[in-house]
Amino acid sequence: MLKIAPSLLSADFANLEREIKQLHSLKVDMIHLDMMDGNFVPNITFGPDQIKDLRKTTDLFFDVHMMIQNPDQFIPKIVQAGANGITIHQEATTHLHRSIQLVKDQGVKVGVALNPATSIDSLKYVLDDIDMILLMTVNPGFGGQKFIKVIVEKIKETKKMIGNRSIDLQVDGGINEITAKECIQAGANILVAGSYIFNGEKEKNIRKLKEIQF
Repeated sequence: MLKIAPSLLSADFANLEREIKQLHSLKVDMIHLDMMDGNFVPNITFGPDQIKDLRKTTDLFFDVHMMIQNPDQFIPKIVQAGANGITIHQEATTHLHRSIQLVKDQGVKVGVALNPATSIDSLKYVLDDIDMILLMTVNPGFGGQKFIKVIVEKIKETKKMIGNRSIDLQVDGGINEITAKECIQAGANILVAGSYIFNGEKEKNIRKLKEIQF
């Protein structure tokens, strides 16, 4: 089943409550929250306090993408703030299996994210412990970047690796109706879209994504 996850990184930060309520009315599947520390990536965005405040505005699934070094220290706080799912970067944690188990112990969904140049080989030994794989289709840290086309092949390889497991395959970066179709045909089923949704007509662009066929 195809799922749409608008990224609040591209939303109007002065009117986030309004933006979220509009997304709720447009029946998106989840809200993607990019947590950045200014270290793993250059920007600084949402933290536990901001997520806690946003949680008051909606009951939509909060998909928290932790783009931070040493994520373990923040995982319990993010869950307490209202996260329904947490995705950690393989590149940002020394002990990936331990970090995954920490998320699972909190009772929420767990995903692993890979940067464009990171091999999928690192996933082989954690496949039975995760709910989602996030493949970055741009280098993380900024919205509005150009889709890295070679990642389409990586999506295909990852889908093959997943096999019959019930693991979602999410893509994030440079997603529009054209690149989304390529990703879906390669095996992705969750689309993170920021600039494409928020810099245009939200209803129209969300509908276009939803109408893409597998």
